Amino acid sequence: MKKITSALISVYHKDGLEPIVKLLHANGVKLFSTGGTQAFIESLQVPVTAVEDLTGYPSIFGGRVKTLHPAVFGGILHRRADASDVAQAAKYEIPAIDLVIVDLYPFEETVASGADAEDIIEKIDIGGISLIRAGAKNFQDALIVSSREQYADVLDILTKKDCATELADRRRYAAEAFANTSNYDSAIQHWFSGTTPTTPSFGPGTPLRYGENPHQNASYHGDLDAIFSKLNGKELSYNNLVDVDACVLLIDEFTDQPTYAIIKHTNACGIASASTAHQAYVNALACDPVSAFGGVVITNANVDLTTAQELNKLFMEILIAPTYDDDALALLQSKKNRILLQRKTVKFTPKTFKTILNGVLVQDKDDTTETAAHFVTATQKAPTEAETRALEFALKVCKHTKSNTIVLATENQLLASGTGQTSRVDALRQAIDKALSFGFDLQGAVMASDAFFPFPDCVEIAHKAGITAVVQPGGSIRDKESIDYCNAHGLAMVTTGVRHFKH
Repeated sequence: MKKITSALISVYHKDGLEPIVKLLHANGVKLFSTGGTQAFIESLQVPVTAVEDLTGYPSIFGGRVKTLHPAVFGGILHRRADASDVAQAAKYEIPAIDLVIVDLYPFEETVASGADAEDIIEKIDIGGISLIRAGAKNFQDALIVSSREQYADVLDILTKKDCATELADRRRYAAEAFANTSNYDSAIQHWFSGTTPTTPSFGPGTPLRYGENPHQNASYHGDLDAIFSKLNGKELSYNNLVDVDACVLLIDEFTDQPTYAIIKHTNACGIASASTAHQAYVNALACDPVSAFGGVVITNANVDLTTAQELNKLFMEILIAPTYDDDALALLQSKKNRILLQRKTVKFTPKTFKTILNGVLVQDKDDTTETAAHFVTATQKAPTEAETRALEFALKVCKHTKSNTIVLATENQLLASGTGQTSRVDALRQAIDKALSFGFDLQGAVMASDAFFPFPDCVEIAHKAGITAVVQPGGSIRDKESIDYCNAHGLAMVTTGVRHFKH
């Protein structure tokens, strides 16, 4: 057990820092700090010593050099159990620093913001990352806090242990510190080389209640605050996050009209576009009001009071929108556990990662979306303009639905989908049965398939249900059989040359 007598605090993110500073002060801990953090501590009426007073040097070169000095690093790195180190510290009047709270300049956020090269380079931390490494190296004597995500935990530790730390705590925080510095340096390297990371970069994670099931532990490694403002509700769960990811990927396909999508287990159980957001939601819910119960809802439109009144009738886990009117938000916040998220503009990685066996699969994201310009008419009959728009709509949904999938739709509304089936025929039959069970008339509807038809059975079944136009990748050695059936029965078929498997 090590009692903290002095601490160096120099951070970019100051939210959540105040209770730690006040606790340290209440326990007689001497504080050292720099620049903006020093001013923040002083604003709390807590005494603090400027690092410049410790080193005898001011912050120079526009802040590029301020903590790189033996008086600072000696205070962190000297070994308290080594008589020679202790003697040298005394000789050179270097105070022991038992706690280091330092985070890193937001390099990745600056890159993502589109800043120019000069601004990005200035966000390459030098002193901060050196202090973190020093504190982590000497975990036998010092505690290193390297991320604001750790503030709540460290406050709990220091409160319970009267500002003392145990070796196990210090070692755990050292491991997290080196993870932070490794991820940080990796991001810098990729920016300089113009490459995309080929493996996930995991910083300290946020513990979740549990994983996919209650017996599985889980954590989230990322910065949700950069993507959403949380306006209401409980903490996001593992399954919530998986569905939120599916929601965002799907809704970003729709930019021309107000659109609502309802997701259940990563698949759309309802999605519709309309001239008004209210009508888009009503139509999306009509697709499958049974599955919508307990789902995740997302829109690309502002949420107004009229739409909020309809939304408030549905039990949903999460609602995601770019903006909310004040009166709409107040109504939706009446359910305390309902999670309300407001999206921010953010750029996502162009890669996807999946752990398998003893390794990781890495691939480019499926960012290809075919429109009418990519359609190749394979049949004698071409789709009408309305059918073409419906095919475009259906294909967007199909791309984001688990394989094997068939999607049935009209121009602006999902009618039903067959999801995750082991055969394409099963997926089609599931979609037809579901559409009919909710009272949809399939006469004149269209069909999208994520992969080619190996046999003509799907177009035959679809035609008998009322489907008049089909979009599929093509590429089967038996394409001609499906095309011939369409020609014989007056269906239009277009091919795209692009498959959209999703597993």
